[in-house]
Amino acid sequence: MNALFARHALLPDGWRRDVLLEWDGKGDLILVAERSAPPIGVARAEYVVPGMVNLHSHSFQRALAGLAEKAGPGPDSFWTWRELMYGMANRITPEQIQAIAAQLYAECLRHGYTSVCEFHYLQRDQHGAMYARPAQTAESVAAAAQESGMGLTMLPVLYSYAGFGEQPLRPEQKRFRTDCGQVLHIAEALEPLRSGQFEVGAAAHSLRAASSGQVRELAAGLGQDRPLHIHIAEQQLEVEQCLAYSGLRPVAYLMEQVPVDARWCLVHATHLDETELQALARSGAVAGLCPTTEANLGDGLFPLAPFIAAGGRIGVGSDSHVSQSPIEELRWLEYGQRLAHQRRNIATIGPQRDVGAFLWQAALQGGAQAAGRRVGRLEAGCRADLLVLDCASPNLEGVDAADVLGRLVFCGNDNLVRDVLAGGRWVVQGGRHMAQDAIAQRYRQTVQQLREGN
Repeated sequence: MNALFARHALLPDGWRRDVLLEWDGKGDLILVAERSAPPIGVARAEYVVPGMVNLHSHSFQRALAGLAEKAGPGPDSFWTWRELMYGMANRITPEQIQAIAAQLYAECLRHGYTSVCEFHYLQRDQHGAMYARPAQTAESVAAAAQESGMGLTMLPVLYSYAGFGEQPLRPEQKRFRTDCGQVLHIAEALEPLRSGQFEVGAAAHSLRAASSGQVRELAAGLGQDRPLHIHIAEQQLEVEQCLAYSGLRPVAYLMEQVPVDARWCLVHATHLDETELQALARSGAVAGLCPTTEANLGDGLFPLAPFIAAGGRIGVGSDSHVSQSPIEELRWLEYGQRLAHQRRNIATIGPQRDVGAFLWQAALQGGAQAAGRRVGRLEAGCRADLLVLDCASPNLEGVDAADVLGRLVFCGNDNLVRDVLAGGRWVVQGGRHMAQDAIAQRYRQTVQQLREGN
């Protein structure tokens, strides 16, 4: 049966007891009934929560994770890491893209992500020529999502320039080159794949890589119900360059040039002044925060407390995939603030004083908005995406439902996700992905090929 009985389920208005969940063959929830009796023959679970949304992913970078941790001859930064990333990006084939993405998505599902927004900028072949099917590499990622069971929002990326003022692309950026027409053509080619599990939006790589006119053209050409993402204000050098070019900081410059509203996700937005912070919060756009990658690259810390106090919306992503766990993103989102401000329990607002609960629910809401999909809620009409937590774990022994999210986010390093339902399909059971061995074998082969230069 397409049903599950939860003794405790996290619904949009909080924890509820004795919840019967049913879903149809398309993967949509059709019933979420509180105070139900457990039907005969229906599987039971103690704690059930909505699956998390990963709002920012460059899936191919999973194969680079952990390989860029050797100090160079001078100070290392985002910019020196980027040169290593370019080296991999210019070798990888569509088949390898699919193998790496499948491995990543299987890992993300095992740790509690059930949706990913793929910020996809590898559009051309290794020589810089467009494939005969311009959406070929995006289709490779889509195939990986289907194989793994991951819900996907595909964001083909506009990437035309190497820096502010329309500086020409460098040779190592040749695989990324697109104009607005090409991005919209790729999105159109992916249209037949749209379903409850697959959405198509678009992204401008950054204000460095796309002119303000191009960003306006992209926003106008994409359907008004589709998500738009952009990297912004990630590094101090980017802020300085934007000021030198435009006289404005990046978020202020974007908002002067383009109507930013709830369809937008501003990824990183690390370096905001007070005016930008307030404007971003008022816009209804999501701040896409990636704490493990931002820490790994030395980006800086997002001004979380004033942003949420202003009503700002947040979500989390694994970005370069030095971690595949939403728990680690949420934990370090809070811990970074504690270290910076030398106090505890920062991510709270109004009557919601439980930090774990606030972070999980805020990231669900912001992530669903950024994905442009009906996810992040255990509610009829939404996707059947849920996590069954491991009630046999000592970390959940005897815990009250009200304390589950605090334990989930802040207690220990064991993975408390036991089973995962994504789009009405059980993709993880007992902590193992349904295709874990086959996907891992192809990934190992791909990593070996890349190591040997093939």
